[in-house]
Amino acid sequence: MDYNTENAQYRPTEYSKFVHYSNENIVEKLQEKIDEFKPDVIFWSAISSHIHGEGEYVNIQYGYELVNLISTDALKITAGLQPTAIGKDIFEVFPNVDIFIRGESEFVLLDIVQKLEKSKSINNVRGILYKDKSGDIIETPKQEIISNMDLIPHYDYSIFQKQIFWRPYNGSVIRAVDYELSRGCIYTCSYCVETTIQRYYGFNERGKRGALNNAKNYLRTKSAQRIYDELRILSEEYKVNLVRCQDTNFLTINRIVLNQLADLLEANPLDIKLYIETRAEGINAGAINLLNRLNVDGIGMGVELSSQLFREDYLHRFADQKRIIDAFKMLKKANIKRTAYNIIGLPDQSEESIKETIEFNQLISPDNVTVAFFSPYLGTDEEVKGRKMGYSDQYELEVDGQLRSVTSNSNITNEKLNYYKNNFAKLVNK
Repeated sequence: MDYNTENAQYRPTEYSKFVHYSNENIVEKLQEKIDEFKPDVIFWSAISSHIHGEGEYVNIQYGYELVNLISTDALKITAGLQPTAIGKDIFEVFPNVDIFIRGESEFVLLDIVQKLEKSKSINNVRGILYKDKSGDIIETPKQEIISNMDLIPHYDYSIFQKQIFWRPYNGSVIRAVDYELSRGCIYTCSYCVETTIQRYYGFNERGKRGALNNAKNYLRTKSAQRIYDELRILSEEYKVNLVRCQDTNFLTINRIVLNQLADLLEANPLDIKLYIETRAEGINAGAINLLNRLNVDGIGMGVELSSQLFREDYLHRFADQKRIIDAFKMLKKANIKRTAYNIIGLPDQSEESIKETIEFNQLISPDNVTVAFFSPYLGTDEEVKGRKMGYSDQYELEVDGQLRSVTSNSNITNEKLNYYKNNFAKLVNK
């Protein structure tokens, strides 16, 4: 957080006064807990960022490195985009994992645990990779996509320390959480990990303008009542003021559901605001009316880089300049905070492209500007292309678009990339 405050992506806050860090040895404390609890299974976080580039992608790596330092007989299970993307090859990167889950993991993990509890074989659990007694890698058939999101259990926030709810937001410190209303995206941008999940579930075809064919079977959402009930719990029991919606494209969520949710919020208001991510194409008068009814306080939209030709030809992202400019103007008029997301260090991107992107951000004048290093997310078209061009290795560790570039680029040095990362927002706002 301090890093992104210094480079002007975040506004200064007194966040440090709200949280307290422990100096205890994390390995020793985890070992003590494992010795006390004696778990049969250790499953670590597998959330992988496809929007924010805030380090979630490497959870699988850091969890693996931590668990390898622990003495335990527990079965080690993890999941995420990496095994979803590369299948059996994931064992070459993380050989001491017992089971990898591919695709959506909630019900697969439950199935595994129930089988183990009854001493049954896991060979008919769908969506997993594991080694049998002879050391051969077994890959089971894919599990079904979770079409009814209301079946996913409520998140249990009570297990976390109270201080984790504090977040910096637009110069203040508020109580906030990340939350998903839906899953899936209709778009197929070449750098986005959403495409890895699309391909795993067999959604491989797209139209000329980058939209996924048969998208209605890939987009899923919770019911309006379920969303409202969860927001009410967050507001009343945990005093959450802001929900950061982890939906790939909020305005492609079923409009019937969103309007029903707006009706519920108007009938029984909650002291809670939303921050969402969407695309410029969805911003119009009707959408803004809906966003106001839903109490949306801020919106993040991907600019990525200024050249429309580059976005379309290289990134399969079809959003023309005028739509982006108009969207930022309309949101400003509606008093909805606007954050522009940008990327630097893409394969084939030049320094001139970065300068033009800075100028384009000056034109649209967002309330907040963020920039991330290009991250070679496994299985995406951009990762495959960059690897073939020698910009990245077969598997990149330490991937974090906010902190470091893990790729090389023949058009621009890492030194210059770091300069633009550190100064991008400052240059936009000068």
